[in-house]
Amino acid sequence: MRTDTTPLQAALPVPPLGTHSLLLLLLQLAALLGLALLLGRLAVRLGWPAVVGELCAGVLLGPSVLAHLVPSLSQWLFPREVEQTHLLDAVGQFGVLLMVAVSGLHLDLGLVRRQGATAARVSFFGLVVPLGLGLALGLALPAALLGPNGDRTVFALFLGVAMCVSAIPVIVKTLMDMNLLHRDIGQLTVTAGMIDDAVGWMLVSVVTALVTSGSAGSTVLVSLAAIALTLAAALLVRVPLRKLFLVARRADGDGPVTALTVVLVLAAAAGTHALGLEPLFGAFVCGVVIAASGGVRMAQLTALRTVTMGVLGPLFLASAGLRMDLTQLARPQVALMGAATLALAVIGKFAGAYLGARTSRLGRWEAVALGGGMNARGVVEVVIALVGLRLGVLNTATYTVIVLVAVVTSLMAPPVIRLAMNRLEQTPLEEQRRLAHLGATAGQA
Repeated sequence: MRTDTTPLQAALPVPPLGTHSLLLLLLQLAALLGLALLLGRLAVRLGWPAVVGELCAGVLLGPSVLAHLVPSLSQWLFPREVEQTHLLDAVGQFGVLLMVAVSGLHLDLGLVRRQGATAARVSFFGLVVPLGLGLALGLALPAALLGPNGDRTVFALFLGVAMCVSAIPVIVKTLMDMNLLHRDIGQLTVTAGMIDDAVGWMLVSVVTALVTSGSAGSTVLVSLAAIALTLAAALLVRVPLRKLFLVARRADGDGPVTALTVVLVLAAAAGTHALGLEPLFGAFVCGVVIAASGGVRMAQLTALRTVTMGVLGPLFLASAGLRMDLTQLARPQVALMGAATLALAVIGKFAGAYLGARTSRLGRWEAVALGGGMNARGVVEVVIALVGLRLGVLNTATYTVIVLVAVVTSLMAPPVIRLAMNRLEQTPLEEQRRLAHLGATAGQA
């Protein structure tokens, strides 16, 4: 009599997602997105970046508020079950990969080349100073604040990287809302922020490789692989991509172009992940190369940007806020770390950008405006914090602190920029740029 049932079991179909699990996932997505949109719009009405309200949606529905006010509802809607949590995480990961790719699509290499030396100096000092302060703070913090992996060097490196980044989406949105994107200093802030973005994702990949490989030699190899991958994408992939998009553009509508873009982003993220790099790095490089290939018109990706920034982005940010636990700040040790991290992050980034501007012979108020703009961490720091939590570099307390730094620095940017720009007269060239922008906007309408 046959007792081996393995072939029969292998032939059976995989059971579908359970009814209750599907119900919970749908309710979680509806609650997070609905509240994120509501609070995001409220934040914009108050003159704050939408990211603040979208993160607050997760905070309200997470352990900080809902778990204390209505614990039974919190436990039912967001149960501490690995499989259920992973379903929500999968949606968030898809969203953040597309968010980072869209950020890469907006990287204007021509602008970077034109602003070259000045933007590079501002970015260099704005990266190095807060990175050094973050490293020092990470090495000095108590061991109880380290993540589950317990490696102090990796923790210090990660904290330094989290403190040195800027957030291009927040910077651009802030300058647009304040009608300052046409100003020379606005253009320079965006350019330096683009360089920060590119270097930031590279640094995240290096730290990720250090965590996953566990050896300096492997990390060096992975870092070299990241550089080689970037060069190969820039030199070898652009022409084939252009031809591929030209084929996709022959179809009716923008659907094939959008679908091809998503496929390429996911494939690039999978490729870098397979190499031991952070998947987000692959998504960012893919977005940059797609934009630089010249094979796709940005107008054809409007639908992708709308869905990503209007639906998937808020969902990701709300789910990121869900992991924050503000009750951790009641612990004196965590509160002191939060105050120190915020102070060093603000001082380091502002001082670095200010120093870079002054060494480029820019005026005092121009340097202040650059420091204020570059200080906004926004979405990028939230993404990096979530990577740290996933890798075990951060725990809930340190994750909460880093996300709070992202929120506070994003709130600080508009008043500082406004204070500085009110003291800088608009040049005739800036006025021409403003009128050209108005004309382009009117033409699109």
